[in-house]
Amino acid sequence: MNILETIMQAQGGGLMRQLAGAVGVDERSLQSVIGEVVPALSRGIQRNVSTESGFSSLANALAKGDHQRYLERPEQLRQSAAQLEGNAILGHIFGSKDVSRNVAGAAARETGVDAGIIKKLLPLLAPVVMGALSSRASSAGMLSRGGSSSSSSLGAIASFLDFDKDGSAIDDVLNIARRFF
Repeated sequence: MNILETIMQAQGGGLMRQLAGAVGVDERSLQSVIGEVVPALSRGIQRNVSTESGFSSLANALAKGDHQRYLERPEQLRQSAAQLEGNAILGHIFGSKDVSRNVAGAAARETGVDAGIIKKLLPLLAPVVMGALSSRASSAGMLSRGGSSSSSSLGAIASFLDFDKDGSAIDDVLNIARRFF
């Protein structure tokens, strides 16, 4: 299961209902938007983990952030702390608000959903993506003391970001990134 599937199936669709309600769109529109923005988030994460220090920072954030709570209890996304956390995560993933705006604008053009709604969604979606990664990293043993090596942990995360399941997330990210940059 990849990251999109994990998000869409979390809590039997309860996560999707919470996100749709939080930003005021129907679930079908939300699914389209998520299909557009999660790959951009994944690209940012991949860029960050391409260095040893970036990978170490991600592993630390996954281990200490308790992001899985958003998958398990999506109603917590309605708390102001979730949005603050999401904005901090977006800052790490994208590096600037301009990139977030570009992602929202491109997704709006592709889906027809207002860019303002997508800008409201991004800080809610960022901790959800981290929760999905945390769940995956935990199941891969990456978050345990003395867990798997960096290369095998990175492989577990990279496979999670592989949308077409061809064994490489690079092509998926490059194909999707063309729409955003």
